[in-house]
Amino acid sequence: MKNIIFDVGSVLIGYRWRDMCLDEGWEEDKADKIGRGFFSNPLWPDYDAGLVSTDKLVESVAENYPELETDIRWFITSGKKMIVERPKIWELVKRLKEKGFGLYLLSNYSEELFTLHTAGLPFLELVNGGVISYQIHQIKPNPSIYQYLLDKYQLKPEDCLFFDDRPENTEAAKKLGMQAVTVEDGSEELLIRELEKLLQ
Repeated sequence: MKNIIFDVGSVLIGYRWRDMCLDEGWEEDKADKIGRGFFSNPLWPDYDAGLVSTDKLVESVAENYPELETDIRWFITSGKKMIVERPKIWELVKRLKEKGFGLYLLSNYSEELFTLHTAGLPFLELVNGGVISYQIHQIKPNPSIYQYLLDKYQLKPEDCLFFDDRPENTEAAKKLGMQAVTVEDGSEELLIRELEKLLQ
């Protein structure tokens, strides 16, 4: 094993979107309504693929809840409040880098949210490279985004281990010849155990 490929959301960082809303004094029902409005929206995959703007996505969510449009826009533009930092993970990533592993990102993200969520986070300086879905207008589990990463950095799939929180994404990696681990429910503890194994 020479290279480790990481998803970002629910792997290298956690999410607290519901708590973010409750911190603003929202009722749980309102937070869940707006969260579902985004994450279950049929435009969300295209948003991750860089094919739909934030404004267009907000308009789509607000069609169902026009009275909440201001809150809907706040939700998607307050991304830095949404993340949970994972310094224990980042320290292990640093040690893996020092041990000689190649480190890469492969993540579904819009440009706006990726920028908001990762600004200033130390793991960005540790990775050798990566592919984010908005950059090539493809999303996991489409095999083409995995192949793009492999080709761009001349990686052999059998030399790669991929971590992702979604089983359909790890299955797609396995079909291309990678090893892959599903970080179930975005479990930080599970990921720590797996990374510590690589350091033994």
